Amino acid sequence: MNKYIELNRLEFVITNYCTGRCKHCSNGEIGNKESIDTETAVKIVDEIAKVYSLNSIMTFGGEPLLHAETVCRIHETAYKNRIENRDIITNGYFSKNYDVINSIAQKICNSNISEIMLSVDAFHQESIPIEPVIHFAKSLINNGFKGLRTHPAWLIDKNHNNSYNEKTKEILNIFKEYGIEPSEGNNIFPAGNAPKYLSQYFQKPDKENLFVPCGTLPYTGKIDNINCIGIDPNGDIKVCYISIGNIYKKSILEIIKEYDPYSNLHTKLIAEGGIKKLYDYLIEQGMTIDIDDCYSSCMVCHKIMQKIKEQKV
Repeated sequence: MNKYIELNRLEFVITNYCTGRCKHCSNGEIGNKESIDTETAVKIVDEIAKVYSLNSIMTFGGEPLLHAETVCRIHETAYKNRIENRDIITNGYFSKNYDVINSIAQKICNSNISEIMLSVDAFHQESIPIEPVIHFAKSLINNGFKGLRTHPAWLIDKNHNNSYNEKTKEILNIFKEYGIEPSEGNNIFPAGNAPKYLSQYFQKPDKENLFVPCGTLPYTGKIDNINCIGIDPNGDIKVCYISIGNIYKKSILEIIKEYDPYSNLHTKLIAEGGIKKLYDYLIEQGMTIDIDDCYSSCMVCHKIMQKIKEQKV
């Protein structure tokens, strides 16, 4: 359908609003309470699955289970379309009411979700009470759910000796008592809140190392060879940080069909020479961008795109 896009994965950010206030959060802010429209999300899954051989779909946030009905409908639709991997990332804290927690756990089990990755660690548990999270986990198990794992965030990496990692290991052991094993988790990426609260653990790279090729860093890819797109709560379709259209203004298949990174000056520069080429171009245009506080090329990209939006260059 489009030579630059061959999808095998969809990601839905259900909402950016979160029940946690984590020091390591890549979003950096709590986010507003906007959420993706349920019927639109379901339609997207149906339409994409008819054209592409999807093997993975994920819902996350913010805290996605604040909108559990939407999450369940998305995964039910994914199951009907024979998408093999249907995953949720959640901090497990979406209600204090145990009856509500039990009800949502049962709905999840009836929605053919294949895996739930429960974000529990030293960072989440600084602001999220562990008791409702444990109750949610036990309720899933009691309803027969088999795909539950804890999904911790590690500071530097799992083997690094620091107080946060030690606390995380203690928390994971609590869940192991209920038979819930941890995933490999993820190493905290220096973005959002992490540089603000955990800067002593991260070393800023030399300026030339801020311009590594797109697709080199975790959760990134090349914008002319796309196999995953993300859908934001406001309807924006994202390729990495770049919005390529909005599902409330145009159909998802139209957006994909029309996508050409070489038809736009800014994305063309990125496709040809990465963020360095776009950065150099903006400097040539007489624009000043402070990258002294950037820890990665992704942070540089975010700053550049914000500047482009503001200046309309």
